[in-house]
Amino acid sequence: MKLLARAVGTLALVLLMVGAADARTWSWLGVRIRDLSEQEMDDLASRHGIREGFGVVIVEVMTDTPAAEAGVRAGDIVVALDGRPVTDTRLLVRLISRAPLDRDVRLTVLRSDGRRAMRVRLVPMPPPVAGERMALEFGFVIREADTAAERPSASSPAVTLVAPRSPAEQAGLAVGDVILQVNDRAVISRDAAREALAEIPTDRPLRLTVRRDDEHVTLTLTPPKDD
Repeated sequence: MKLLARAVGTLALVLLMVGAADARTWSWLGVRIRDLSEQEMDDLASRHGIREGFGVVIVEVMTDTPAAEAGVRAGDIVVALDGRPVTDTRLLVRLISRAPLDRDVRLTVLRSDGRRAMRVRLVPMPPPVAGERMALEFGFVIREADTAAERPSASSPAVTLVAPRSPAEQAGLAVGDVILQVNDRAVISRDAAREALAEIPTDRPLRLTVRRDDEHVTLTLTPPKDD
């Protein structure tokens, strides 16, 4: 879904995965990323040659992650994984998600002092991170409700972004909706919602019960298309 590729780049979300039914099998690098701007692409092509006018910027390297252990730094520009060119955040997310957990992968990055390759041993994705990514795949982002009007109880999860033309928007989910239930599981906090979402397969509909003003509304989100 191209619109979610833009959402990943804009929000610089944790590098997660897409395309598997069981969150416990997804591979994880442990970084925040964004797409290159057009100006950055031109600068790279000028400095390193036209073949380097693409890539993904590492915004943040999380502590105690495969990326940190391998020596990946904020500001690195990822241009290839196991020799395959990386052109945008969406592609890198998919390549990482499908990479094996039982051997090292080769991450190629550009720095000011040139091009270098790093060996990285990926790990399974933590469930809270998987839940955030699953929400994004359906086209929405959640946070803890921060106003009394939003909170039916302390720290209830509220929708803060709905991507245009996503399954979430098509189902009628709206910014400000407070999530009360994920499928048949009641959730009373953002952490609980993330844990519930982490267990949702991407090939099945997602049913959300939300509080909107003084009403409870149940919405069914269709499975995201994998394109």
